[in-house]
Amino acid sequence: MKKENENKTDELTFKDKSEYKYKCIEINKNTDAKAPFISVIVPAYQEEKIIEESLVCYTELLKRKYNFELIVSDGGSVDKTVEIAKKYADKIVVHTDEKRQTIAGGRNNGAIAAEGDILVFINADTKPQDPEAFFQWISNWAENKNGYAKAGAIACKVYADSDEITFKDKLFFSIHNCYVCFLNSLRIGMGRGECQIIKSEVFKSVNGYNADVVAGEDFDLYRRISKKHLIKYSNELVVYESLRRYRKFGYLRIVLTWSFNSISVMLRGKSISKIWEAVR
Repeated sequence: MKKENENKTDELTFKDKSEYKYKCIEINKNTDAKAPFISVIVPAYQEEKIIEESLVCYTELLKRKYNFELIVSDGGSVDKTVEIAKKYADKIVVHTDEKRQTIAGGRNNGAIAAEGDILVFINADTKPQDPEAFFQWISNWAENKNGYAKAGAIACKVYADSDEITFKDKLFFSIHNCYVCFLNSLRIGMGRGECQIIKSEVFKSVNGYNADVVAGEDFDLYRRISKKHLIKYSNELVVYESLRRYRKFGYLRIVLTWSFNSISVMLRGKSISKIWEAVR
């Protein structure tokens, strides 16, 4: 049964979300959930072309086996994103404010609706390489059954799954994954926003994402977490992202944009980008 809750300013948990309004549609309630419970949060905006391909891997069988809920946090889409998401999600959080939502704000809204001990933020154009192995690893981590027990957050290996993948694509992803691994080995928090996995208590302890940051919010969050908690990179946790943004803008422009925004967020607390251009 669907249950809708309208949430406004003073009901929100994170201080940087106080100006936004959202609506939560609860589709399936997991009454048999046992700890540790996992919440998968997918921020989405105008994603009707790709979201079904991403969500279909989160089957009901997988949810029961690995004890997780699927939350789609929609940024106010006017296409069929929400309609498609209702076929797979347990909860849908819909942005209802007139002000355009940042992806950081969308992730925060999803986290507010989440009940999990572990929060898995994964983009609408991103999916686990092997869903079974992905959730088995996270479950083991949550239960302190692997060598990552002391970590408060995990950075994933991000790669691309495409028939059109080129040598240049492989080179970029290989170098960037090594870069993320290296920074975390130096205790400099880093994890690409395509997939960030965080203990709920750790996420709350740093007040979540900064919803005012248009770009570089992923770096900002892990940088703040790294000051209080250990972040580890796992080469075993592999997710595939779409190549659509790289194909439109090229690697050089994207890397420069990432770099300038990250430096700006670190030094000024805000990104250089005023708006993040959607590529659909």
